[in-house]
Amino acid sequence: MTPVSSGSGEKSRPSLFWPVAAIVVPLVSLIAKVRVTGAEKLPRTGAFVLAPNHYSEFDPLIVALAVWRIGRAPRFMAKESLFKVPVLGWVLRRTGMIPVARTSSASSAKLTMKQSAELVEHGRGVIVYPEGTLTRDPELWPMRGKSGAVRLALADGIPLIPMAQWGTQEIMGRYQKGLSLWPLRKPVQVIIGDPVDVSDLRGRAGEQSALNEATNRLMNAITALLEELRDEKAPAERWNPTSHGQKETGRLDS
Repeated sequence: MTPVSSGSGEKSRPSLFWPVAAIVVPLVSLIAKVRVTGAEKLPRTGAFVLAPNHYSEFDPLIVALAVWRIGRAPRFMAKESLFKVPVLGWVLRRTGMIPVARTSSASSAKLTMKQSAELVEHGRGVIVYPEGTLTRDPELWPMRGKSGAVRLALADGIPLIPMAQWGTQEIMGRYQKGLSLWPLRKPVQVIIGDPVDVSDLRGRAGEQSALNEATNRLMNAITALLEELRDEKAPAERWNPTSHGQKETGRLDS
């Protein structure tokens, strides 16, 4: 059973999350029987960067449900263009979602610093998919990661938490149109790991080699968690869409 945090006020304080959760939580719970392991590893208070694997358009709802049950508000990094959509943009801003823009390196670094400082100031967590889009790996293992998650974590020493989930593909497979609803309550396992130690790289946060090393550590941690859930070993070489002539689309990371 997933313990509910008594240390965070995010879930107990009135917010726009309440009416959204009142609708989403029962629906997702009807479709999926979500079991969370390692819930105690998600900080009960303060900022965090949570980095899950990504292979289904449905898994953000699984991740959000798990985080909400633990007692934290599930805030995602979302494309900047979504914040300009009427109504949706208002909801995203009111719930504290973080916009990410496709900008130059200098502008991107400045934006990351600002976003990281705001997470610390408000004691909020953010969910960032380090792969940036659905994995292209044929067997649904995590593929090459992007540096967005580690940039946020390194900027202010924010805990970088790996997460893996498995079973969502039975509800909505990669690129599947529509949901596979029957039978209801399909089992989905979620596991949260220990924070990834990147403290030795903070002084080199502006160097690409340091970002690559931090991202590799994070992807290794996520993959290890998924290996535990799947009870099998991932391929020795992580899938790289570029080397396989694939185009990465829909990225929320950089």
